[in-house]
Amino acid sequence: MPARLCKSYFQEKNAPELARELLGKTLVRQFPDGREIRSKITETEAYFGTDDEASHASKGRTPRTDLMFGEGGHVYVYLIYGKYWLLNIVTGRAHTPEAVLIRGLKTVSGPGRLGNLLELDRSFYGEDLGISERLWLEDSKISGTIKSGPRVGIDYAEEEWRLKPWRFWLEKD
Repeated sequence: MPARLCKSYFQEKNAPELARELLGKTLVRQFPDGREIRSKITETEAYFGTDDEASHASKGRTPRTDLMFGEGGHVYVYLIYGKYWLLNIVTGRAHTPEAVLIRGLKTVSGPGRLGNLLELDRSFYGEDLGISERLWLEDSKISGTIKSGPRVGIDYAEEEWRLKPWRFWLEKD
């Protein structure tokens, strides 16, 4: 059986490093009715610190972003357009707000579609990936070439932050 990534795994690297390293890992979603989704991560995006104008944390510590200021290994979900819950993983050590947005899996592309497939909702906010029985990541081999480029959908941020090559994806060999 593949090894579950322990909570400390998400605390040892910063968001840009971990966003790259999560490519090829297996995301597992266990549903209450016994269904299970297992799919490899194919696209991620990093958000790093209060200076990163594309990050929710750039507005400071709020009830919404409080979790990002905690230790890595927790799920940070938020709702966009009133209908899509986006899956983020808090990374790093406490007091340094950073997270990795999971943008795509082998079975689905786009963070909104991914949230719908996984049937995410507000109840996932703060989920501990080290012990969760409904969502976790497992170690697995990478297959493909890693590419990087600017993040998507952050036109409100200054050019310095818009152009950071913190979106990572797998291209098939």
